[in-house]
Amino acid sequence: MADSSTQSITIGAPPDRVVAVICDFPSYPEWAEAVRQAEVVEEYEDGYASQVRFVLDAGVMADEYVLEYGYSEDLSHIEWHLVAPSKMQRSQRGSYDLVADADGGTTVTYTLEVDLAVGMLGMFRRKAEKMIMDAALKQLKRRVEALGAAQ
Repeated sequence: MADSSTQSITIGAPPDRVVAVICDFPSYPEWAEAVRQAEVVEEYEDGYASQVRFVLDAGVMADEYVLEYGYSEDLSHIEWHLVAPSKMQRSQRGSYDLVADADGGTTVTYTLEVDLAVGMLGMFRRKAEKMIMDAALKQLKRRVEALGAAQ
């Protein structure tokens, strides 16, 4: 059974810069530590990725899977789900919700629901989820802010 977890972080950049990093899937291996490869396999007519294949290696968890993405019209909500079960996952659903802050930053809320194909005690699964989400948000923040500083 999948549990849903949610975390938020504030990034010192406007939503369009955050979206640009989230949607630049081929660059994920440059900044998302566990991602070894990310390849857009299908696109919508507007050029945004509809399906992305990921190769992940997080030490104890290595996996290869395809996610299908959907986007709100204003790109404030980006969601995904696992196309087919993988070696490690029966299902995965997630989303990013972006809200512009008054000071020019963006609050990003990350929601993730994963049903693992391998057994894991609830306590360990929750700890692993927190570590994955924490790392994902911190790495996203670092990437967006570093790109902004380089401009």
